[in-house]
Amino acid sequence: MQLTGNITPDNLMSLEAYHKWRKLHKADVMAHRKLRSVMLGDHINLQFESETTIRYQIQEMLRIEKIFEEEAILEEIAAYAPLVPEGSNWKATMLIEYTDINERKRELARLIGVEDRLFVEVEGYQRVYAIADEDLDRENDEKTSAVHFVRFEFTPAMKSAVQAGAGVKIGCDHTNYPIHMNIAPETLASLAGDLK
Repeated sequence: MQLTGNITPDNLMSLEAYHKWRKLHKADVMAHRKLRSVMLGDHINLQFESETTIRYQIQEMLRIEKIFEEEAILEEIAAYAPLVPEGSNWKATMLIEYTDINERKRELARLIGVEDRLFVEVEGYQRVYAIADEDLDRENDEKTSAVHFVRFEFTPAMKSAVQAGAGVKIGCDHTNYPIHMNIAPETLASLAGDLK
């Protein structure tokens, strides 16, 4: 999978080429995704996206749906490409995970607005709160969604601090889900690569 900084139909693999590539490299992409995933407590999973994870997602959708027409490929790119970090931010898919359906229903009602209360805190700087669901609203008066898309924007000074090895905490200050923790060094090293 070639990383180009810009996903286009011309630099995606054909279905045949992807089928061969996938057999050899799926485990590598899964390891990359796992490295970039942060469990915030027991129920919020933040999967920080990269060009690698988004290219893989697009290629998987093309494979599953057997999409080969350019217009449909462009639709998939338009749906997923906005999740690639742009050098000044981290972007993540936020999953609220409860295995029991009744507990999930109850907690999604209690966690309305949780996506807006996520933050990252670079050592020595103010918290940066998530900008959530820029494509569409994913909650209503009764519950929040189990899936959100969030973006954390950094100032140039914060980016430099992260690249220089500053510690970073991640957390949530929602009344019903208060938590904060340090991002593991190996995860932080991968995420620092998104800041250019």
